[in-house]
Amino acid sequence: MLKTLHVENYALIRQTDITFAEGFVVITGETGAGKSILLGALGLLLGQRADAQVLSDKERKCVVEATFDISALGLQPLFEKYDADYDDTLILRREILPSAKSRAFVNDSPASLQFLKELGPHILDIHSQYQTLTLTESSFQTRLLDSFADHSPLPRYQQCYRSYSSLKQELEQLTAQDAENSKVRDYNLFLYDELRAANLQEDEQQELEEEARLLEHAEGIKEALGTVAALGEGQEGDGVVSRLSASRAALSHVSSFHEGIESLYQRLDSCMIEMQDILSEVASLDDKIQYSPERQAAVTERLDLIYRLQKKHNVDSVAALLEIQHQLGSQLEAADSLDDLIRQKMEEVDKVFAALQQAADRLTQSRRQAAAQLEEQLLPVLSSLGMASARIVAHIEPSADYGPLGHDSVSLLFNANQGGTPRPLADVASGGELSRLMLAIKSLVTRRNLLPTIIFDEIDSGVSGNISVAVGGIMRHMAEHMQVIAISHLPQIAAKAVQHLKVAKALEGTETVSRIQQLDDTQRVTEIAIMLSSNPPTTAALQTARELMQSNNPKQ
Repeated sequence: MLKTLHVENYALIRQTDITFAEGFVVITGETGAGKSILLGALGLLLGQRADAQVLSDKERKCVVEATFDISALGLQPLFEKYDADYDDTLILRREILPSAKSRAFVNDSPASLQFLKELGPHILDIHSQYQTLTLTESSFQTRLLDSFADHSPLPRYQQCYRSYSSLKQELEQLTAQDAENSKVRDYNLFLYDELRAANLQEDEQQELEEEARLLEHAEGIKEALGTVAALGEGQEGDGVVSRLSASRAALSHVSSFHEGIESLYQRLDSCMIEMQDILSEVASLDDKIQYSPERQAAVTERLDLIYRLQKKHNVDSVAALLEIQHQLGSQLEAADSLDDLIRQKMEEVDKVFAALQQAADRLTQSRRQAAAQLEEQLLPVLSSLGMASARIVAHIEPSADYGPLGHDSVSLLFNANQGGTPRPLADVASGGELSRLMLAIKSLVTRRNLLPTIIFDEIDSGVSGNISVAVGGIMRHMAEHMQVIAISHLPQIAAKAVQHLKVAKALEGTETVSRIQQLDDTQRVTEIAIMLSSNPPTTAALQTARELMQSNNPKQ
């Protein structure tokens, strides 16, 4: 339950401290006095967006702090999730700085807004006038029915739905990737087959280019080699070798007579040996070099293929072509693997979808049972609220698709008059009827799913007289099991509260501020009398106020 609230420098509130009682608490005040400002301050503690515009003094920070008793809520796992210190007394604080930055604290330790947002539904239910309007929305009606049902099939369904949605998204991503791949797959396959058919070898380009040069000049080379051979061997002993041999023989006879001649002889001998070796290599090369137009055409064709592939792929080596071939092969293998992965993912999606359908069917059955109970239990409550002839039907039919809340479309059909046909709330229910209907549903829901605190923001809009007495009675009955805080303008409801807070505007210097005051019994009588008549209240109104107070609090 909400124990205390401290608000500082927020909108019209300069500073206020409120201690809330257990049970039924009412907040009253003139329109525009600042009653709903308290809801805005509490909303900050529940993780709502902060705005520097709410700062009354733009030079100081805004502080909103509240304490809650959470001893019976079993929230330790949520604190463990966020690595936060747990205590049975929860302290939430939110600060808005003049720079528009905001800070959040849980038990005096910095905390994320997500933590506050997850804590909120466990500690406080703020029912605003806007929420009454959302009663006409199918999704809200579904959540209300689920809150009343308090059934276990919903978590199981939502688990299946999350798995299904995740797998379906993965499948869609894979399918999109496959569609993108298919646009280039055929071309990549053509390129890969072309490179593979070329059967490229990493070093062949250099070898082919050398062979091509040799074949291109083969005739000239053989002619030159022939000339060398002819000059070396000669005819009739006039070749280079014969002449060197004759020169060496001439010196051999006189080499012993002079050292210089001996040296010349040795040099001639070396020249002859070198020349003989050269002629031997010339003969060997001449035998090896064979001009072949067919081979030259084949080499040229092979080089043309290599050059064409290099130009197509914008590279300058066979090694680069081989790397491209490898990359294309890898891409094609990945595409084949993607096909297998898509088939596997489709099987997973089908399997999870089957489980989703089963969970949805169980959820639908649970909702149908809860709908019948809700219809039955709402009738006496609506009767006490002045709608004795009202009839409400929770109509459930399959929705167009599976969503976060199941495969059901829930519609609350309503008819306020006897004998009429129930129709959608948005078509037939007035504002006052919507408010009473929401209160009736909330009263049933809170019996099954006890929250520590619920706040009603003028849910009594559109009701008066005996109906307002009934509305107050329902709130007071709810307050036997939980803390109920009602912002109200009806004296019949204010009289039923165990604690009465009044919000009023006042001038401080040149500024208008909101003040919040806890009223004692005497002050309550006066305030209720003012709500009944005027300010100052009439004697009759004061007497009526005392009677209302006494009827709701017999001990007074």
